[in-house]
Amino acid sequence: MSALKDKLKADLTTSLKARDEVRLRTIRMALAAIGVEEVAGKTARELSDDEIVKVLTREAKKRREASEAFANAGRAEQAQAELDEQAILDEYLPAQLSDEELGALVDEAIAESGAAGPKAMGQVMKVLNPKVAGRAEGGRVAQAVRARLSD
Repeated sequence: MSALKDKLKADLTTSLKARDEVRLRTIRMALAAIGVEEVAGKTARELSDDEIVKVLTREAKKRREASEAFANAGRAEQAQAELDEQAILDEYLPAQLSDEELGALVDEAIAESGAAGPKAMGQVMKVLNPKVAGRAEGGRVAQAVRARLSD
């Protein structure tokens, strides 16, 4: 079993004993999403830590989007609940890249791919995505690449 999944299961037990409802609910949801991903496809398999990070990133993004939707609908309590869950998921994800770090990686990827102009965005993204996996949201990465290529 992966180290991250072991940590989630241990934290599940801890939060159950501590009666921490929000953490308990969030970790259960994360483990369920991981379980669904493990049995998706033709054969069941054990996910690696990298794959688990992708699942947790996807779940955190869902929480962020749901929070925005609730906030726009004037439902502050539900929006805050979603933000609380996202904060717990963020604890299990790698630290997010700062704008400066992301910019440096984008410049590096542009130099590596030899790309020039907005039409070369696909080439840059192909080189860049493995380097930023789980550490920056895709939309943010695409925006940074677009800004650098249009200069």
